[in-house]
Amino acid sequence: MKQFGTIFKFELVSLMKNKIFVGITVFLAVVIAAVMFFPRITDTFDVETPDFDRMNHENAYNGVDDGRPVMAIAAGTREIAEEVSVAFQSAFPSYIVSIVNNDPGQIAEMITTGDVECAFVFDSLIAYKYYVNDLSMYDTVTSEADAVLQNLYYTDAMVQSGITAAQAQEILDMEIESETVSLGEDQMQNFFYTYIMIFALYMVILLYGQMVATNVATEKSSRAMELLITSAKPVSMMFGKVIASALSGLVQLVAVFGSALLFYNLNKEYWAGNMIVDSIFNIPPSLLAFMLMFFILGFILYAFLYGAIGSTVSKLEEINTAVMPVTFLFIIGFFVVVFSLSSGNADNLAMRICSYIPFTSPMAMFSRIAMTSVAPYEIVISIAILSASVVGVGIVSAKIYRVGVLLYGNSPKPAALLKLIRQK
Repeated sequence: MKQFGTIFKFELVSLMKNKIFVGITVFLAVVIAAVMFFPRITDTFDVETPDFDRMNHENAYNGVDDGRPVMAIAAGTREIAEEVSVAFQSAFPSYIVSIVNNDPGQIAEMITTGDVECAFVFDSLIAYKYYVNDLSMYDTVTSEADAVLQNLYYTDAMVQSGITAAQAQEILDMEIESETVSLGEDQMQNFFYTYIMIFALYMVILLYGQMVATNVATEKSSRAMELLITSAKPVSMMFGKVIASALSGLVQLVAVFGSALLFYNLNKEYWAGNMIVDSIFNIPPSLLAFMLMFFILGFILYAFLYGAIGSTVSKLEEINTAVMPVTFLFIIGFFVVVFSLSSGNADNLAMRICSYIPFTSPMAMFSRIAMTSVAPYEIVISIAILSASVVGVGIVSAKIYRVGVLLYGNSPKPAALLKLIRQK
């Protein structure tokens, strides 16, 4: 235990003092601070906008510019232009809606010069042409306009049938009352932080796993490992290195996400109404506990594998090739989870199987817990298998580490490596 403590302390201090480690942590914290404070900064420099309900829509485009793009309205009759402009100003608050002359040449010129972002030219209340310079694949202006115009048409039709405008509007404004009772998990609410955990685990395992393998290979190439192995047990060395790497990674994640939580709370009122941000920072405590548990166990499992592989190579150049099978194993599990989440079915057969395979369960089981209803016994079985696998893989990795110290030249094949472990 004393050997483990000494190695653990040395490795942890070395990692925490690493300039790259500190630099990445500070950089991520600064980026998150910039993102979290962005709404506050932009709000500080926002110019107070005038009351556009009082704008004179009878005039042609007058060049008013408060930072919002201009939506031009042109029609064959004055009545249609006025009626549509008032309705569109309410439906499109992010635009300045202005009436312009019904001249296609003038409209095209205003759009191409950037004075107007888009324009509607009406032949009648239910027939129009939409003008825009570059049509975005996410442009939803016409679909929103169709809903507004349909409402106007229904109102006019009912008024002509003898119903008053107030009665017509009351009929159209009738809202359906509904309530959704979810007896399981709310997938939309949990979707975002599930993805964040999966991608965080993906990045940390690939980054720190590669770092563990590189550190072990560096010690071996410098012959330092041969000296260390004579004064410390392989199990103590392997567990000390891996646990130190896991703790340093956890410290970095806590620092990054902790700063994000702090900056979010400082600017919470500026993010009000943002469903994505709110859901990320309002993760239930029970789900956060599962996230940390699977994250730590999954990272340690792969760190052991990377460390064992690093001890079998003689040159640093061989690291990328040697760890490729483990990396592919992890990537396959990652894509199974991502594709399942994207399909909207996080409880399919592949995910159920992956939930009990220790190399994929950190991502698969956590995703199922967050996105579906999972029986408690399934969670217990998955965690038990994963925990036992971490211990077992750690012991085997330590034996590989002990054998790999004295192996130079070409990396041994798995069968030959297992034979050497049994002989020892």
